[in-house]
Amino acid sequence: MNKAFPGYMGSRRDQVNELLRSAALDKPASLVAARPELDRMATACSYALTNGGKRVRAILVYAAYDAIDPAGAAPGIDPVACAIELIHSYSLVHDDLPAMDDDDLRRGQPTVHKAYDEATAILVGDGLQARAFELVADAPDLSAGQKVRIIKLLAEASGLQGMVGGQYIDIASIGKDLTLPQLQAMHALKTGALIRAALAMGGIAAGATDEQLAALDDYGRHIGLAFQVVDDILDVEGDTATLGKTQGKDGEANKPTYVKFMGLDGAKAEARRLLGNALAALDSFGESADHLRDLARYIVERDR
Repeated sequence: MNKAFPGYMGSRRDQVNELLRSAALDKPASLVAARPELDRMATACSYALTNGGKRVRAILVYAAYDAIDPAGAAPGIDPVACAIELIHSYSLVHDDLPAMDDDDLRRGQPTVHKAYDEATAILVGDGLQARAFELVADAPDLSAGQKVRIIKLLAEASGLQGMVGGQYIDIASIGKDLTLPQLQAMHALKTGALIRAALAMGGIAAGATDEQLAALDDYGRHIGLAFQVVDDILDVEGDTATLGKTQGKDGEANKPTYVKFMGLDGAKAEARRLLGNALAALDSFGESADHLRDLARYIVERDR
């Protein structure tokens, strides 16, 4: 991994966190000024959105943009990076609910339904999801055509053809025997779709060609699966304090995982194989894609 990469990732994470505190939350703040009874709801939205997180999907948006247009004006991509984090955060709030994964911890803090209540958590997720599309629609530096393409991508990756569909398959598969191809197909929707969308959205904002978008998508397919493989490894090897969520939850729930299929060593080998494929997908890019290469290595080598 490039020695400069931790600095890049840290600065982008700080940038996204600041943007989420301002651009993403300015509407709830203005609503509260007009309707004080919404104050608790706005506070819960802020709690869900700003209590940490790696911001990998937002950083992928920036890194994809940089790969296509390294000298471009990055501020134009800020609303897109925020939007994908809003979608991801909404999904975590809903995933943690008692009817879903029933988790008490997220990012080392009580989950939203524990810190507030279940009804508030449901509405927080709904609100964050809607705000994501609003941000893209209002993005000042994108053309109408770019906005439509990005909104369509984000909707597809978030819905039945992507994250929601994958989550449903995951829940419906508890206690059942899946084949490895079925497991891979599930995670391509549940985890991979939003990661692939982040790359495409950054590429579209930077004016990528069809060939460049295809290469970014190939890279995204591999790191999307690698992300989930590593999550399954960490569910076995990690600890609750480091992970920021309950360790061993998937095993206790008898969920199908890569470790269950391949064993721990086999899953680690699969993560390395997927990393190699992701890096190969970027062969047509020069140094401008180095941040994407480093992100792939980070995803596979992370400890949380």
